[in-house]
Amino acid sequence: MDVILFIIGLLLTGLIVGALGRLLLPGRDPMSIMQTIALGIAASLVAGLIAYYVFDKDEGPGFLFSVLCAIALVYAVRKIRERDASRPRL
Repeated sequence: MDVILFIIGLLLTGLIVGALGRLLLPGRDPMSIMQTIALGIAASLVAGLIAYYVFDKDEGPGFLFSVLCAIALVYAVRKIRERDASRPRL
């Protein structure tokens, strides 16, 4: 039962962090809900790793830092998609 609650909490946190990251960066982001959840989870992981190695090992990354990392990941995804769209197809 604990594992199921952990997975549900992880999905909800990923959805909230990913959605806020997409909303705070103006522009179109054609992503599905699962991609938004994956982006939020990845942003929380990146924020946690940065907080662990740079700041304090006893504190978590915090919600705001996770959202900032989500904004950075959304920006990176946009740039990668723009670069792939500008490439000529063979």
